[in-house]
Amino acid sequence: MYEQGMLHGTRTSTSAKRLIFFDIDGTLLDYNKRIPTSSRQAIYELKAAGHEIVLATGRSPFMLQAVAAELEIHSYVGFNGQYVVLNDQLVYANPHLTDELSRLAAVAEQSGHALVYLDHETMRASQAYDPYVEECMGSLKYPHPEYDPDFYHQRSIYQSMLFCPEHEEGQYRERFTSLQFVRWHPYSLDVLPGGGSKANGIKQLLHYMQYDPREAYAFGDNLNDMEMLQYIGNSVAMGNSPEAVKQHAKYVTTDVDKDGIANGLRMVGLLP
Repeated sequence: MYEQGMLHGTRTSTSAKRLIFFDIDGTLLDYNKRIPTSSRQAIYELKAAGHEIVLATGRSPFMLQAVAAELEIHSYVGFNGQYVVLNDQLVYANPHLTDELSRLAAVAEQSGHALVYLDHETMRASQAYDPYVEECMGSLKYPHPEYDPDFYHQRSIYQSMLFCPEHEEGQYRERFTSLQFVRWHPYSLDVLPGGGSKANGIKQLLHYMQYDPREAYAFGDNLNDMEMLQYIGNSVAMGNSPEAVKQHAKYVTTDVDKDGIANGLRMVGLLP
């Protein structure tokens, strides 16, 4: 556990610095995994105005660095809330229990389902090749991970990916009630430690910063964003979000490729 309260007194008045969380895929990145020009300009304007920008994503730190570098962002809530960094310093981490991953791996192997294990630096797959892994990782512009079924014994694993269609996921939810399963692709779910979510990671960061969630802002588009959008006072769902996600947000902006970020920031009064 990290020491709390080190950043007490760093906030400015409510008329100045705001804390704004942005999901990456489908929110900052468009369907081609590029940052729209209007979104990039909007982020630069927020930073110039003194606002604090935080990425909030299901991605591992090594998978978000390109976006962070392009936008010069140094704070993030990664692994759907399991790994939180503020100004390049780790302030919260919540890894999987190794014994629990062993039980999950055994059931997945019996069922013919692949797993991918992620730490903060890299990832490895439980199978040498799986078509679902290739398709899902390809949608993120990543190749099939290298094969290492024992990877989780050697590293702190903050998130796993389980690869199976929706009609085959029920057994995992029934047998592993202490884990969180969040579907992000028709063939894949993120697997989080019990109680893990973006909302919880954000809660840890806000507590560390002594910041009121009612005064924060959040943008997201997918099922793993719902708790975040519900928790943050000024939440914005992208126009390309499923209806279930939109229902959890205070505002709904346009699609990611239709100036969704810039329009949403104008909607909440953070841009003119």
